[in-house]
Amino acid sequence: MRDVIDLNRYPLDQPGSPAWLTLVEACKSKLAEDGLFNLPGFVRQAALREAVTAFKPILAKNAFLHRRRHNIYFKRSVDGLPDTHPALQTFETSNKTICADQMDQAVVIRLYEWPPFARFLAAVMGKTELFAMADPLARVNVMSYSEGEALNWHFDRSEFTTTLLLQAPEAGGDFEYDKDLRSDSDPNYEGVADLLQGRRSPTLMRVTPGTLNIFKGKNTAHRVTPVKGASDRIIAVFSYYDRPGVQFSADERIGFYGRAS
Repeated sequence: MRDVIDLNRYPLDQPGSPAWLTLVEACKSKLAEDGLFNLPGFVRQAALREAVTAFKPILAKNAFLHRRRHNIYFKRSVDGLPDTHPALQTFETSNKTICADQMDQAVVIRLYEWPPFARFLAAVMGKTELFAMADPLARVNVMSYSEGEALNWHFDRSEFTTTLLLQAPEAGGDFEYDKDLRSDSDPNYEGVADLLQGRRSPTLMRVTPGTLNIFKGKNTAHRVTPVKGASDRIIAVFSYYDRPGVQFSADERIGFYGRAS
């Protein structure tokens, strides 16, 4: 994996070594403090170019155009809230998505299936072990955002999200988040309404291509602002779970990818 990852800077191939332990502890500290951490330059530039070159034709011809209006919860209704509540304001999300079964042995698949990568993520997240998804579509996705396209406000279903920025847009496409806007015991609907109506100021994060990002998005609201310019924002999303054999349902696959298999 030395041709893909800067292992001199990020020694994932040396689990348990002093350098590996130092990296894990630094990432755990940032995750606890900020709810996320970034590893800039994690993937080498040549590997990024290889990935983008491989994915562009697939994105142009065989990607699923995912476009829908949704609220921050991705639910039609929320128990206890009237449909007119400002926390249920809707927005449009639009992007192109390709699935793991369209990638052969692309750079991102090699990284995803490399055991030391999952071991490192598990250590940072305080998990005994993390498992790759059994789902042939959802395990790794690559998403592209063109001019005017965005990923609008939402909470994640999973505790952690792992992404790798492959290509940055000319402008826009910024990641914004409001840390711990809700909790498992307090949905904070009024705070959600304040965010959606502009009465709260989210934190802006910009990263460079090759940056690995780990983000706790279950209770932190976040979005990607609309892309501007001719260059697409292209990002890979890796899905791991703390139990083996996880798959999406057929309905979930159709909703996310336009097909069940």
